[in-house]
Amino acid sequence: MGVTGVILAGGEGKRFRPYTEIVPKPMIPIGWPEKPVLEYIVEWMVKHGVKNIVLLVNYKWRYIANYFGDGSRYGARIRYCIDDEKYTNTGGALLKAFLEGLLDDTAFIWYGDILAPVPIKEILEFHEETEADAVLVITDRYRVPVGIAKLDEKNNVVEMREKPELNIHATIGILSLKTRVLGEAGKSLGTRFDIMGELIPYMIKNGQNVKAYIYEGPWYDVGSLERYKKIDVNEIPELFGLRRNSS
Repeated sequence: MGVTGVILAGGEGKRFRPYTEIVPKPMIPIGWPEKPVLEYIVEWMVKHGVKNIVLLVNYKWRYIANYFGDGSRYGARIRYCIDDEKYTNTGGALLKAFLEGLLDDTAFIWYGDILAPVPIKEILEFHEETEADAVLVITDRYRVPVGIAKLDEKNNVVEMREKPELNIHATIGILSLKTRVLGEAGKSLGTRFDIMGELIPYMIKNGQNVKAYIYEGPWYDVGSLERYKKIDVNEIPELFGLRRNSS
């Protein structure tokens, strides 16, 4: 099947300041190998057969392009689509790549601040088998980043749970999409829309087939400095199969 890996890597990383005043957020090193967040994603895509990759970039994009080049050292083909004033936000950036002819029939989209060893091939096979227009990777649980209080009828706190893990279905910023939907969606949504907040609701409202792939494995949102600092140096490398004696 024709699949393009698409990684969203154009944000300013305001929640990572002052570090992102020098380095773009996707290039922040993580784990004991000190690999950039973006490199984990690229290598995982290539390992699972997605070797045609487009990086949607903007802020300090040359830093990213200078590091990854054409992708040949990863055994991949990497191209870049640069946001501009007309095509902004995640959906606008994706639409621009589509209009520039950079995307195959299916795009495997990955937000650049999410790390999760998802089974890419299995998700794509599920996409084809179900004849879906989009497949969202959905976690089977979500750890709330704040404490949860239970109150009685007199507003007495009778139970307190600190950052509990709830059994709810939550999106994790990874999805596959039939790119044909972008042309029609762009006519309605314009060029400054969000993928999760606007494109997917638009598709659901218009009766398109949006499926969920339930992912039961670990995942990390490293979109803020607070979350980044709490990650153990061994956690992410182990998720992606790296060991201390490996390169």
